[in-house]
Amino acid sequence: MTVITHLEERGSNRAEFDPLGGIETMKTLFIAAAFGLAATAASAEQTEIRVHYAIPTIWAETQDKLAAAFMEKHPDIKIVIDGPAEGYADGVQRLLREAVAGTAPDVAYVGLNRWRILEDRGLTKPVDDFIGDKAGEMGYTPALLSLGSYEGKQHALGTSASTLVMYVNPTLVEQAGGSMDDFPTTYDGIIELAAKINALGDNIDGVWIGRHDWRFQSLLGAHGGRPMTEDESDITFDSEAGLKAAGLYQRFVKEAGMKPYGQNEARQALPAGTLGIMFESSSLQKRFEEGAGDAFELTVKPTPIVAEDKETVYFPTGGSAIVLMTDDEAKQKAAWEYIAFVTGPDGQKIIVENTGYAPANAKVIEDKAYLGAFYDANPNSLVAHTQVANHAGPWFAYPGAEGVAVTDLIAAAMVEIAEGADTDATVKDLAETLRLQLGMK
Repeated sequence: MTVITHLEERGSNRAEFDPLGGIETMKTLFIAAAFGLAATAASAEQTEIRVHYAIPTIWAETQDKLAAAFMEKHPDIKIVIDGPAEGYADGVQRLLREAVAGTAPDVAYVGLNRWRILEDRGLTKPVDDFIGDKAGEMGYTPALLSLGSYEGKQHALGTSASTLVMYVNPTLVEQAGGSMDDFPTTYDGIIELAAKINALGDNIDGVWIGRHDWRFQSLLGAHGGRPMTEDESDITFDSEAGLKAAGLYQRFVKEAGMKPYGQNEARQALPAGTLGIMFESSSLQKRFEEGAGDAFELTVKPTPIVAEDKETVYFPTGGSAIVLMTDDEAKQKAAWEYIAFVTGPDGQKIIVENTGYAPANAKVIEDKAYLGAFYDANPNSLVAHTQVANHAGPWFAYPGAEGVAVTDLIAAAMVEIAEGADTDATVKDLAETLRLQLGMK
């Protein structure tokens, strides 16, 4: 309306000097009005989709790129990104509050172990009807679909995948008398090397791993164990595999001198060159490489496998899944277009190149046109993503309303074990506590 008013003022002045000005002015007004109506109609037809995500340190820039690339292909859909949650646990709690208040977003990126909390509250909308019988054509393999399926329904789709890998500083390894060509592939060897690195100086640390449910699950999976039975009726991490996995926390401290500092300190120490070996998510690869710069050549190594039967090995797949939350049918269709894009080859290419996460779509790996050049230039990514391809499995989410709370209990138990508590007694007590808290007994 402002443009038309402005044009009307210019037309009136022009008409005073040009006998044809009135006609020309009317043409101008009709054209302007037509464009105005077209813009109004386009605006009215544009569907707005609200998107929730977490962990801005990894995802902020990537979310902007995904939204821009999607809207370029779908000008009729506007993506509005909510302010991010700091972590997946905080994010799912926010989503629960927003659902109660009636202000939930249309789609949400959640941790692969968190979407079940939303499903348990009836907040996820299955996407089976959108996928139909074209899962394979779309790049969704059975393994990838398993990351977001429950009781025969597809409640979520993976958007990024990561497993626990070792980040290594070759300079410190060599200073400690080790060799990257003969790098240890067992935990005994890792601990021995880490102890030698730790002895290099007071400001140098040999090894670090977070006291966290996902990291414990990863060590458990390397030993061939599982947190629960397949039907989720009982806890199983109090097995021999679980006891050995949890015991590594104490061994890292007693035998290799692991310090009790937190996640943020560890993530600063590695690129700063003061930490020799770090067990951490493969999603942080790009961040660590950029942090190390030219100071040393950061190297990624796979997590050591203990189980003799490699078929029993699995690494819980960290990362995120996307869920559909809106009840509005028109918005569901638009939201599905967005979901299909970010989980499809084009969206996955953006995610891989900008985050370090492994792709959650088979087409991106099978067709070298997408990431062939990327892997040639990023051998660390190939190591990490190959581990995902070989041993990825669901990140076990504990069922029910206490699902989030029990992961905190697991983390606290790993802290106790690292500080010297009896491993067997602590793990067995933890298992019994979880059985009671989750209503298994």
